[in-house]
Amino acid sequence: MKITLNNNAEEFAGESMTISGLLKEKNFTFKMLVIKINGTLVKKTAYETAMVHDGDEVHVLHLISGG
Repeated sequence: MKITLNNNAEEFAGESMTISGLLKEKNFTFKMLVIKINGTLVKKTAYETAMVHDGDEVHVLHLISGG
């Protein structure tokens, strides 16, 4: 599967994967993330069920707070 992840071409085994699988594969460990698949926001409760497919554009943004 070929996708665009944060504006970079990436290739993964298989035809699809969940957001949880993608986060694990890419070792994203931040607690506060905003994720979009093809411009659609994915809620944290849907990470186990939201699927990424070949050709999708995925953005994973890390939220950082501070003062």
